[in-house]
Amino acid sequence: MTQDPSSHLIKHFFSIGNETKANEHFFGQFSDELHSSKNASSANSKEHDDELTIINDEVLNHLKTIVPELKFRTYFDNSLELKSIDDQIAVFEVKTAFIKKSAENYSEEIAKSLYNVLGTQYEVQINAKDNSDSGAGGMTFGQLRPKDDGKPKSMSGAKFTLDLTPTRDDLKSRVDAEYIEHMNPTKSGIRVDRSKTFDNFIVGPTNNIAQAAAKAVALTPGKEGKYPSLYIHSNSGLGKTHLLHAVANEIAEKHPSYNICLITTRDFMEEMISLMKINKINDFFKKYTERVDVLMIDDIHELKNKEGTQDQFFHVFNEMHNKGKQLIFTSDKNPKEITGISERIKSRLQWGLVVDIQPPDLETRIAILRRKMEALDLYINEDVLTLIASRIKTNIRELEGSLVRLKAVSELMNVEIEVDLVKEQLMFPNSENEKEITIESVAKATAQYFRVPLADLKSKGRNQDITKARHVAMYLARKIVNAKQQEIGAYFGGRDHSSVIHAVNAISDKVKTDSSLSKDINAIESNL
Repeated sequence: MTQDPSSHLIKHFFSIGNETKANEHFFGQFSDELHSSKNASSANSKEHDDELTIINDEVLNHLKTIVPELKFRTYFDNSLELKSIDDQIAVFEVKTAFIKKSAENYSEEIAKSLYNVLGTQYEVQINAKDNSDSGAGGMTFGQLRPKDDGKPKSMSGAKFTLDLTPTRDDLKSRVDAEYIEHMNPTKSGIRVDRSKTFDNFIVGPTNNIAQAAAKAVALTPGKEGKYPSLYIHSNSGLGKTHLLHAVANEIAEKHPSYNICLITTRDFMEEMISLMKINKINDFFKKYTERVDVLMIDDIHELKNKEGTQDQFFHVFNEMHNKGKQLIFTSDKNPKEITGISERIKSRLQWGLVVDIQPPDLETRIAILRRKMEALDLYINEDVLTLIASRIKTNIRELEGSLVRLKAVSELMNVEIEVDLVKEQLMFPNSENEKEITIESVAKATAQYFRVPLADLKSKGRNQDITKARHVAMYLARKIVNAKQQEIGAYFGGRDHSSVIHAVNAISDKVKTDSSLSKDINAIESNL
């Protein structure tokens, strides 16, 4: 059997690994010989398939480094397959039309990885194996098939029916795709999202300081304002990025002459590296220090162990700060807790105001769900909203994502959003495994948290610590259990309903300004 010359080259290429510019001539030669072999005899077809597999593996390895893990597993792993490649076009295939739509968002990255492997720029084409996006009228589900009555037919006598009934797997794939897109939005190349404003940011006791600081910056950015440097940190999905977009939108409206740059740390780093390679690092420095008035960098903790980028960031920060420009950063950690960055960077990140965002309390979570429900043009009754809010406590993106999933399921499967559907789709435990929350369980959890005897909460005692714990327990009994004032009063020593109203209102007002009390209430809710 004649050896395909490209086979030898590709084996040589992967034996020596990915080299730098010294191999560019080799890549070009490899690319040319691969193209020339496309008309080889059928005896070489297996070797050709093996070569496509090797190239495909390299593309997947590249995508794995830049695509969120959940998206990679859904859209690419065991799905994306290189079917053919010629002088200009590389044709890939994925399993379904749903995956195709999402995979096409990464066409540029796929083309980039092909260039890294072969040294040639290709146009990327992605096809769906099930062809579900290419039926009559571009329909999403179904395919044309002959109507079979068991009798042989001529072409002229054949009749076709259009099967538009999606399978359960089809529906599940589409629901999963919509949910994943919500949970893992593409962050590369950030553009200001005009829909994220201060008006639709739900303020609660766990994020009010961060919101107020961001609003102050937006109204008076830079050295003229209170916080020329602002650092917001929290766990993922609690609203940091929403605040960045809200600041950008507000400044664009109030200060239209300001040049705003909203960028991720990864994009900041890649921009620096690309300009450094062509000896234009000064252009990078001038862009930020001379042309940008407001610099907002998301996920600044990704500077970790990037010494070269840290050095350039240090100089950019100093120059912008000295010129009185506005700097805003977000992270998943307090600056002093980030490992792998220099002390001089840590100290500068702490020069301005450092604020955190904690997980929202139940009341705020329900308000967030109501806002998202309106945005999705969706109706869900209060019992279902309370169920979702009581189970998903630590991530706003996940909280909103639950409604994205439920809306998709409701529309695609034509079912009502009821408690059983919610438990099934959001994988909440069944009723036999649930712990019922009652006035008594709230009182016990509150007494245990504040370390006071349960009997004291029911007593007539007016000790300050006991009164605080009793008021918190009444507040939670009203909010979580939705018990009536008379029921709550009867449990806590036979008090009348006006005493309960006073206690609930007092805690409701105080929790808006007292972050310590807010954390206490969140902790008790979590224990429940």
